[in-house]
Amino acid sequence: QVQLVESGGGLVQPGGSLRLSCAASGSIFSINRMGWYRQAPGKQRELVAAITSRGSTNYADSVKGRFIISRDNAKNTVYLQMNSLKPEDTAVYYCNADLIPYGGSRYADYWGQGTQVTVSS
Repeated sequence: QVQLVESGGGLVQPGGSLRLSCAASGSIFSINRMGWYRQAPGKQRELVAAITSRGSTNYADSVKGRFIISRDNAKNTVYLQMNSLKPEDTAVYYCNADLIPYGGSRYADYWGQGTQVTVSS
């Protein structure tokens, strides 16, 4: 059984910072790409940032220069450092991992339960 557990969401004022964490646990053989998505009310889920096992990253244009994604492969954990937060960053943030569980034969997408980030004064 594979689980992705997020932490670090909350309420922050505009211009503030938050750090999200997501730990993948269970019978995992290999993790390729890990990333963060977000979904605001009435909007589609969108990619925020992603990172490969080798450290290559990509970001949504709206967060470039403000957010930093990183990962600890030994801990199967991905982080999202969010700086200079804006009200439009308010959303539920979901962790995603492209991984192969033990006994599996191909990569598949796994998702966390989501963590709320609210940017408001």
